[in-house]
Amino acid sequence: MLQNRLDPAELNAAIENVHRAGMPGLFAEVRDGDQVWRGAAGVADIATGRPVTADMRHRVGSITKTFTAAAVLQQVESGQIGLDTPIGRYLPRLVPGERGDAITVRTLINHTSGLAEYLPYAYPSLKAFPALADTTPQSLDDNRLTRFHPTELIEMGVTAPAVGTPGGTPGVYSNTNYLLLGELLEQVTGTTAEKYITQNVIERAGLRDTELPAEPYVGGPHSQMYEAWLGMIDPPRDYSVYDMSFVGPAASLISTVADLNRFFGMLLAGQIVSHSSLAQMQRTVPVISQEGRTIDYGLGLHPMAAPGQGTFWGHGGTVWGAGAISMTRADGKRQMSIAVNLQRWNRLDSSGRPQPHPIDDALAALHQVAMYGTPPEER
Repeated sequence: MLQNRLDPAELNAAIENVHRAGMPGLFAEVRDGDQVWRGAAGVADIATGRPVTADMRHRVGSITKTFTAAAVLQQVESGQIGLDTPIGRYLPRLVPGERGDAITVRTLINHTSGLAEYLPYAYPSLKAFPALADTTPQSLDDNRLTRFHPTELIEMGVTAPAVGTPGGTPGVYSNTNYLLLGELLEQVTGTTAEKYITQNVIERAGLRDTELPAEPYVGGPHSQMYEAWLGMIDPPRDYSVYDMSFVGPAASLISTVADLNRFFGMLLAGQIVSHSSLAQMQRTVPVISQEGRTIDYGLGLHPMAAPGQGTFWGHGGTVWGAGAISMTRADGKRQMSIAVNLQRWNRLDSSGRPQPHPIDDALAALHQVAMYGTPPEER
């Protein structure tokens, strides 16, 4: 396995290239043992030119799922939840009948429950999803300050046509699964999922700039968050003020790149859940992502690897206008967390498929340098 130490000049060039390719602003932290690089490129506010900085708080989307999965596994360890127990035993009203008997806690965490995504039902202008060309961004504005209750969203996902059979593969990625896990945590702990995750995951990891927000605002230094919705919002619009109840324990987390690296480092070291729970999290199945790609997905974790290199574990996330990825090598020594302030920058071609954009290659190159460095022969 090639080992490449951090090269700050290389990382600075790679992050600058993403900004030059069209990303308004991005920031990152990369760790290799005791070496730490933090970098930022571009602006946090297009109107004022205020620069992004590496310590900014940011909406990190579905990285929230790893926190929620870890909380559930803590309750599995304490005997309050059975990983292979049917969800209908805990939440018979939310998942009634035969499906409640067939869908287990594990199939919710790894997206093999067969439950549909509720978002196209909660957001009418996204009704045609995954036919992207037939969607519009109207609902993003309509629901900016809408307060959803998780059970109304869950009902939309449960009553929608199933996208698979419980336990069948490939699974289909669905936020409905994680809203149900939030309700499950509330049922067994007697407190809200947000409070339980805060006390037992966020605070246990010593994360000072991470929260599941109750308000639509991001507190502290942060970037604006620009959504392009596949070229249909031009120029891209700022969605940094947004009521995140539409995703709750599935994707509402606010964090920093430093906090994310700390969390995943501790998780992979067996300091958030036990090593046996971590082994369960790393048992993967094929799952179709929201982008339509088949990925390997475990219990709130998924792997990334390049040929001849070590495997990294972590999660990515996207919400309106904001995106992030955090990956830690299996041995815990190399880590990267990257946050970006523009989403869905790819325009659609005449057949309704997202076209390649220079940002895609520039981001992939940054991931490569951050995780593996540049091999000596390419320098």
